[in-house]
Amino acid sequence: MDNVGLMKQVIANTDKIVKGIDPSQLGLPSPCTEWTVRDVVNHITGGSTMFAVCVEEGSVPDELLGQLMGGDNLGDDFVGAWEAASTRAVAAFESPGALDKMVKLPFGEMPAGVALNIAVFDVLTHAADIASATNQTIDDTALLETALAVGRQMIGPDLRVPGVFGPEQTAPEGASPAVKLLAFAGRKV
Repeated sequence: MDNVGLMKQVIANTDKIVKGIDPSQLGLPSPCTEWTVRDVVNHITGGSTMFAVCVEEGSVPDELLGQLMGGDNLGDDFVGAWEAASTRAVAAFESPGALDKMVKLPFGEMPAGVALNIAVFDVLTHAADIASATNQTIDDTALLETALAVGRQMIGPDLRVPGVFGPEQTAPEGASPAVKLLAFAGRKV
């Protein structure tokens, strides 16, 4: 499967999880340390917009980056905000020649295809965070396993620092692919 198709699968699965959040669950803690469910949705919404702008313009202006990574990207409609941002990201990556571009993200310059892989891993990991916190499941085990494989290729010791990824945790024997993904991302499982 092409990577844009993979991202579309990630978005479709994440859509189900985000739409499955009862507004009363937004304040629940998530496996992503220090973040509530709302914080995680806010992060993937801002991140999706960040990836879209990077592909559209080559980089994200600092003032916009600050808003996307630290401001409120949801307003009063967390589902609508997520849908708009994820739709924009997919459209950006689908545009002709997009994957051949070089883009500048906060953590370095890279081909847009590499940025797309980062997005696949990041968004699905956070969808698993939300699912865990809200008693939902991601049923596409092959997609979870693919995201984990992508993460294993990209996440080295240099990214295992506070605020990025914690040390990999040991998943319990017989753990689901979602739990294995969260354990790899450093979540206590």
